[in-house]
Amino acid sequence: MGATVDWLRTTTPGLLVLCGLAIAVLLFAIIKVKLEPFIALLLTGLALALAAGLPVSKIVGTAIKAGDSILETGFGGILGHIAVIIGLGTVLGAILERSGGADVLTGKLLNLFGEKGAPVAMGLLGLIFGIPVFFDIGIFVLAPLIYVAAKRGGRSLVLYAMPMLAGLSMTHAFLPPHPGPVALGGLLGVSLGWLILMGFVCGIPGFIAAGIVWGSYIGKRIQVEVPDEFLVRKDEEKETAPDEGERVSDGSGGVATKRPVTTTPPSVGLIGAIIAIPLVLILGATFGTQLLDKDSQLLQVLTFFGTPAVALLIAVLIAFYVLGVRRGSTVQELSELTAESLRPVGMLLLVVGAGAFFGKVISATGIGTALADTMSAAGLPVIVLAYIISCGLRIAQGSATVAIVTTGGIVAPLVTGHDYSQMSIALIAMAIAAGSIILSHVNDGGFWIIAKFFNMSVKQTLQTWTVLETILSVVSFAVAAVLFAIVS
Repeated sequence: MGATVDWLRTTTPGLLVLCGLAIAVLLFAIIKVKLEPFIALLLTGLALALAAGLPVSKIVGTAIKAGDSILETGFGGILGHIAVIIGLGTVLGAILERSGGADVLTGKLLNLFGEKGAPVAMGLLGLIFGIPVFFDIGIFVLAPLIYVAAKRGGRSLVLYAMPMLAGLSMTHAFLPPHPGPVALGGLLGVSLGWLILMGFVCGIPGFIAAGIVWGSYIGKRIQVEVPDEFLVRKDEEKETAPDEGERVSDGSGGVATKRPVTTTPPSVGLIGAIIAIPLVLILGATFGTQLLDKDSQLLQVLTFFGTPAVALLIAVLIAFYVLGVRRGSTVQELSELTAESLRPVGMLLLVVGAGAFFGKVISATGIGTALADTMSAAGLPVIVLAYIISCGLRIAQGSATVAIVTTGGIVAPLVTGHDYSQMSIALIAMAIAAGSIILSHVNDGGFWIIAKFFNMSVKQTLQTWTVLETILSVVSFAVAAVLFAIVS
């Protein structure tokens, strides 16, 4: 028994067996037992650490001090990097959605592309609106607009939905401030500026192949009607007031003047500018680092304002003013909107933190070094290994975020052990992101959301959405792999 334990803890094959068993247990807990991924990742990580023989003081610290433990540094390191970014990105998406920005973009794109180009317009709508908005929220907001476009065009709902879904999926998988890319930035030590650049470079070809080419092909072959009930949209009650203001109670027996609420939709230029602000600021810092002297005053300014948290905060404050306060919303109403939009973020952050802890355990046990040795012996490039692991995790358990953070933790030791450039690491991150969206099927919550919202059977969803995700994954990975081979 002792010899077996030593073999597991000290040899490359043994460490690989431990890693494989840990991942198998993780998947079993999530898929079969239906355990919450946060709990499953935490339990599996602790079990792996103990099985690998790590000291308890290193795993959880001591009763007096735990700040240097794997548990706290695993969670804290990644959450300190992504929590603010994801929170601000969520709030920005909420204010853009509430202001009517999606309707404005839809109208502009449909006018620009015309009736025949409506599917392309829907794809660009998903691509643009998907940058600040989470995938499922994007579906909830944009689905009614897809219904109207399909009804007007008189063609299959699939023809209009697939390009939009490709745009939302591409931005969700490849671009900050979405959780997966942001988590990879922290796990792999790559700047978000490079992730944005490589996200567009690798993701756009996949979006075109999956959303435009495949969407047009399959949309002409699978006919899905728009049910009449899908077109019924309950209009929200809008507050109106005369020019001089409405007299309302101030809560203390007196009266106060309520500011009029502007119902005119914002301009498409304004919406586009707000979405572009954080991207431009972050990219400015990235390019400044490459082009300017490290002691340059301009670089200091670009670095400060291009820090993702600062860039997103600026965009949120501008959105609060031009889309909120200036249009009649009160600070209290904006605070309520912020609180409402942030409620779903808590569990997401816990999953990401637990995944980072799991990866930290893998690194501490030496499994990363064992994987590196095995990979070198097999001649398998790190970018291919990253993609294969991410694909396997995605297919097995369905969650793109879990696949990303788990793969990122496994691959991180392989990346830090080599002198890769920021561009090369960003391309490895893109391979992980590409693998995390492949072959969406019945164990993916998004699969059922899409089937429900676009009136498709399970078979039709597999024929359309599942294939779309696979094409997006394979094409984007192919671009990343070719670029990696050139620059590394």
